[in-house]
Amino acid sequence: MSNFILPLNKTVDQLKRDPILDFEAKIRDIEDLIQLTFGEPGFAVDDRIKAVAKVSIDHDRSHYANSQGETNLRRAAVSYFNRHFDIHLGGIDQVLVTQGVSEGINVVFMTILERGDGVIIPEPSYSPYSTSLALAGGVKVALDTAPDNFKITPASIERAIDQATVPVKAILINYPNNPTGVTYSESELSAIADTLKKHRIWVISDEIYAALTYSGQHSSLYRMLPDQTILLTGLSKSHAMTGYRIGFIFGDAALIKKMLTFHEALAFAVSTLSQDAAFAALTVGEDVPEYALKAYRKRRDRLVKQLKLLGFEPVNPQGAFYVFAKIPAAFGNDGYDFAVRLANQAKVAVLPGEAFSENAKNYVRISYASSDADLDEALQRMTNYIQEGVDYV
Repeated sequence: MSNFILPLNKTVDQLKRDPILDFEAKIRDIEDLIQLTFGEPGFAVDDRIKAVAKVSIDHDRSHYANSQGETNLRRAAVSYFNRHFDIHLGGIDQVLVTQGVSEGINVVFMTILERGDGVIIPEPSYSPYSTSLALAGGVKVALDTAPDNFKITPASIERAIDQATVPVKAILINYPNNPTGVTYSESELSAIADTLKKHRIWVISDEIYAALTYSGQHSSLYRMLPDQTILLTGLSKSHAMTGYRIGFIFGDAALIKKMLTFHEALAFAVSTLSQDAAFAALTVGEDVPEYALKAYRKRRDRLVKQLKLLGFEPVNPQGAFYVFAKIPAAFGNDGYDFAVRLANQAKVAVLPGEAFSENAKNYVRISYASSDADLDEALQRMTNYIQEGVDYV
């Protein structure tokens, strides 16, 4: 195979492969492996949503869609998210439909950042944020949340801004959080909002897991800081529609118009079929997150209880469907090595904490989004593996 001899964009050589995908590749060929890695809901798409998708196919809804998003879908999104999360959207011109939040975050970064601008990213964090930031020419300003029980605080934001070596233009906040599952009360968010308002920086709020909040009502930063906040969300987690690739950006109408330019260059439009299914999810499938939430809550409780018995130190998730846990002391402090051995010897795949933060090398992330049967079997295998007292030296 020949080597490249023509020049490439230097950014390609500077980017590191997503550590989540890198680890998945390392364990991919292990037989009989139970995956507790990806945030892939184990539920099938609701039959009412699938029925609408089938009708869409039968009616030849196969042509180019409205690039900003079909009018009926944007109208349904305004209604749904205003009612469920009280975010006070004024109309469909404040909505952009994207290829999931993955495209959405790239569109946001490309729209608001100049090369060299800093973005505060609280860690542990979803690793592709960093790749998207690098592609947009931004600079990560890491904020370690571990000292504050994995939450950002007004004081930690102030420190991050004071210690940054580049001008800070934005902060990216994800809650309920991937990988820790922590979220924020109304009073905590209010204090954070006051600090961000003072500094007049963009607030990128990824609330994709908002519907999966276990107690109380999810509060959105968009409602508190509408002039500064760009809200990212979608249907992958709440409605188990990962493959449909439906994301939403909510923001000021003039800003959405600017973002549309980048969205049209990157994807032009989300498929008409997916948008029709999304419309069904926000209307006839409005109740789908309710039964999923009940199942996730039971799985969380079962998983956290068993992990504690096995010597893990889990962060108790208040949302999403992950447990972020410090590995048992008997297995050392290398979460990557632990995850590799667990995959090879116990046939259970979890993700090493270092995929989410350099400061979380003795942690692993365990997803409980898959089926009850898979979770039960995985817990039994983990229990057997740890109780056997495998020689770890």
